Amino acid sequence: MAVPRLNDEAVIREVVGRSQVDEPGGPRPRVVAVVGLSSDPGRPSYRVARKLQRMGYKVVPVNPRATEILGERAYPDLASVPGPVDVVVVFRAPEHAPAVAREAVARGARVLWLQEGVVSPEAARIAAEGGLAVVMNRCIYKEAQRWRGHVATFRGA
Repeated sequence: MAVPRLNDEAVIREVVGRSQVDEPGGPRPRVVAVVGLSSDPGRPSYRVARKLQRMGYKVVPVNPRATEILGERAYPDLASVPGPVDVVVVFRAPEHAPAVAREAVARGARVLWLQEGVVSPEAARIAAEGGLAVVMNRCIYKEAQRWRGHVATFRGA
């Protein structure tokens, strides 16, 4: 049984430090599937996803109740998403996280990112046993700001 290594700074830095992934044919945008992405601009998931788009990430909405969010086609589940998925960000209640972790493993994602407020040791264990890195209870956008130096709080100001 794999013991999850949570919130590894090297993993966080890799995900948020660059919005691109180097591949043999040249760099491509890092694909972030956001499970539970809301189409409501007032929801945190929408605001975070919009900011990630502005930073250069390819955001893929995963929401069975939507057809399009932020100008991107929405998919009912991770299995339906075409092409590579690098990071799965979970904006769902913690009780849904284990099922999302299983989907992320089956999909071949590299990182399961449980957004701030989403804590699921079971999801972390499932993901780790499937070979995924796990970030839990952290906001991907706040981490991007921290690593890229955009928040005065983290710069000692």
